[in-house]
Amino acid sequence: MGPYAYLAIAIVAEVIATSSLKAVKGLSTPLPLALVICGYVLSFWMLILVMRSLPVGIVYAIWSGLGIVLVSIAALFLYGQRLDLPAMLGIGLIIGGVLVINLFSSSSH
Repeated sequence: MGPYAYLAIAIVAEVIATSSLKAVKGLSTPLPLALVICGYVLSFWMLILVMRSLPVGIVYAIWSGLGIVLVSIAALFLYGQRLDLPAMLGIGLIIGGVLVINLFSSSSH
């Protein structure tokens, strides 16, 4: 697998882990707790593999930026958390930043 496949796995694992944090409820619910632990372990493992071939700044920008966007979407569906206009504009800027990095930066290739 290539570095971007590992990065995609890292992002999905981090989104699952972060989205599960709200359901942990003081460590009393074992399934969400297992999702949090396993998700973060898998995410960081994949990030280690990605950073062997891509610059750390590029990897972190993509991982964190897409993570923010996807966690916000997951929170809408899982917890009914809605975003106001400034939040949606900010998320749009994050998406734009990730696109600029991937489309125009020679550092990401």
